[in-house]
Amino acid sequence: MKRREILGMALLLPLEGLAQTCGVVTPRQTEGPFFKTESPKRISLVEPGSKAPRLVVTGTVLSAQCKPVPNALLDFWHSDEEGAYDNRGFRYRGHQHADAQGRFRLETIVPAEYPGRTRHIHVKVQAPGKRILTTQLYFPADPGNQRDGLYRRELEMKKAKDGGASFDFVVEA
Repeated sequence: MKRREILGMALLLPLEGLAQTCGVVTPRQTEGPFFKTESPKRISLVEPGSKAPRLVVTGTVLSAQCKPVPNALLDFWHSDEEGAYDNRGFRYRGHQHADAQGRFRLETIVPAEYPGRTRHIHVKVQAPGKRILTTQLYFPADPGNQRDGLYRRELEMKKAKDGGASFDFVVEA
């Protein structure tokens, strides 16, 4: 086989696996007025008695060089099933650390919309010893996205085959 034929065949390979977000740091967004420090360490934010639809968000924290960021800190918070934030306690708030391969798994609910905002999940991500990235994650095809002035398509989670969602963060590492 000639070199030209090999290069030609390479162009036919699917690029989906190569089309990662590496190189471009995840866009920053406001933390909003409801962030609280000292959230509990937990993977599941699901509250007892909640009848809201469940959601599992998985992903990886990566450097701009596409390398996993082990032990990255992820701090999540969002509204409850009625669109309210718990400012007294820690309902639907918690932090965790990515594993040695930069992977995380968040178990929570689908948060409700509230006036002026589409459904979203707030998150702070930090590689060990580096600057904190504050951003928000959005739900694909949510009707509220078009009305929300903060919504950014590049921050949409991807629907997973199991009904959950995924998002890979790219941070300064």
